Amino acid sequence: MAVGTICDSESLNHVATNPNLPKEIDEKKIQVTENNNHNTDINYWQRAQWLRAAVLGANDGLVSVASLMMGVGAVKKDITAMLVAGFAGLVAGACGMGIGEFVSVYTQYEVEVGQMMREIGTSDRSEKKLENELEKRKSLPNPMQAASASAFSFSIGGLVPLLCGSFISDYKIRLIVMVAISSFALVVFGRVGAELGKTPKLKTSIRFLLGGWMAMAITFGLTKLLAHCSGLDLDI
Repeated sequence: MAVGTICDSESLNHVATNPNLPKEIDEKKIQVTENNNHNTDINYWQRAQWLRAAVLGANDGLVSVASLMMGVGAVKKDITAMLVAGFAGLVAGACGMGIGEFVSVYTQYEVEVGQMMREIGTSDRSEKKLENELEKRKSLPNPMQAASASAFSFSIGGLVPLLCGSFISDYKIRLIVMVAISSFALVVFGRVGAELGKTPKLKTSIRFLLGGWMAMAITFGLTKLLAHCSGLDLDI
């Protein structure tokens, strides 16, 4: 009995010497709850509207400019021709992506607003209904945001192959460096898009990389074949 009493008293003393334990547990619970609330407060559907335009623009800019430069390089090895083609593709692509995204998203915006107005018109216009419709309007697509994200990201993506091919005079080394750096950039764009959209990073990166390789290989191969068959294989 004496031993048991001593053990019980030691246990009580041990508990008594840790008065901050419940407080630490409560603080950890509060921190976990705040993190969960922060994650649930993020509207990934609304984020997806501009994220789609940004990811698509960056991927298109990198792949389009790199493929265009390699296509021209398949016929003419001169660095000036490749850079002029790449710059023209960057400017035209950024303008086309921005304008196309604006027109597309604005059309979607008008359709959704029209549907909302029809629903309000056929309802009893109760206060709750109007509040719900106003809340929906906050999640409508933003044409200017999508167009800006698309044009800006296309320019950033297109600058990657354009800059890395500007400082290399040797033709073969230039192509190798362009493919290597473009591949690395595709993986980075894929991981960034996956992180922002909370999607699988490995699958997204592989999808970006394989798509870019296919585009560059098809453009280079078909241009080389067309030039050879038509007698335009200049190689100068």
